[in-house]
Amino acid sequence: MQSDQYYMSMAIRLARKGQYSTFPNPRVGCVLVRDNEILSSGWHERAGEGHAEVNALSTLPDSICAEGATAYVTLEPCSHQGKTPPCADALINAGVKRVVIGMQDPNPLVSGNGIQKLRDAGVEITCDVLRDEAYALNPGFIYRMAYNRPFIRCKMAMSLDGRTAMQSGESQWITGPAARTQVQRIRAASSAIVTGVSSVIYDNCSLTVRADQLNLENASVIAERQPMRVVLDSQLRIPLNAKILRQPGETVVVFCQADPDKLTELRHMGVTTVRLPSDSMGRVALSSLMEYLSDRDCNEVLLETGATLAGAFAEAGLIDEFVLFMAPVLLGHSARGLLNLPGVRNMADKMSLEIRDCRTVGDDLMLTARFKGNTE
Repeated sequence: MQSDQYYMSMAIRLARKGQYSTFPNPRVGCVLVRDNEILSSGWHERAGEGHAEVNALSTLPDSICAEGATAYVTLEPCSHQGKTPPCADALINAGVKRVVIGMQDPNPLVSGNGIQKLRDAGVEITCDVLRDEAYALNPGFIYRMAYNRPFIRCKMAMSLDGRTAMQSGESQWITGPAARTQVQRIRAASSAIVTGVSSVIYDNCSLTVRADQLNLENASVIAERQPMRVVLDSQLRIPLNAKILRQPGETVVVFCQADPDKLTELRHMGVTTVRLPSDSMGRVALSSLMEYLSDRDCNEVLLETGATLAGAFAEAGLIDEFVLFMAPVLLGHSARGLLNLPGVRNMADKMSLEIRDCRTVGDDLMLTARFKGNTE
């Protein structure tokens, strides 16, 4: 007889199929089992369509019902009417006798309510099965629900001697094609990409998802949804001919002060412009940016920028994960460093990281790290 962990691991693998398509909803998988036999399975594919539980129930063969079955669900079944009916009700109406849940839903509209509704209907509940793996499916959704801000992932490419760009600002390309494919996949899984205006000026970047670089079977479908591009530009210095302003999807320019004529021209170009408060340095206040991104239902946000803005995010405690690509090249002492951290002056001020993953991608090294103390 297979264990709860076995079937939950199947549900987790199903949930990952929604890696690039469920925004702003969480990625969820469901497996229906009775007498150690898998009856059906499903996952949430995209917002506005059936949730994992409903999809699993709808794919049951005509001759089979779910009465007496156990449902393995990576996230607590919803209990409220949204764009789709409550999944808890669907499981109850189908006669499911037991529900095994990976983790409780952090959404205040659901949290604990789905579990209670199922229990009130006589359904047996088992919670927190493979919770860490279930959590890892949706760090952004969980952060947005729990902290009213997205999960911030900072991507940086550097040389073996810790340099990210030449003194001139030139940074393309430090790493090779395999690393760039990984970056494309991280972009595709993100709700938004944040950069600074200096990066736009120096690199004239597009920050788009490109189907031909994803190396995925359904790459063209994935690339149809472009993450929102957000440029932090306190004084509205962005060139009107910047490539990032002419890409598919939405580009948002966030500013504090602006020339009215330039602001009007940007809006006529179809660019979304947002005025936010400034911090004590005259830059866009990152706390206000977090509120804006949360209000836009952003779950996972990719920070692709230079040393100054990345350092500001780090010192503000707003980087939840680093993804560092290290190329086997040397750029020399005059090239630019990884992060500007003016608050770190002594060894006692150092910011300690924990390596979560280390692997080679092509000729490069890919490191995933989080600040020590971030246990999620």
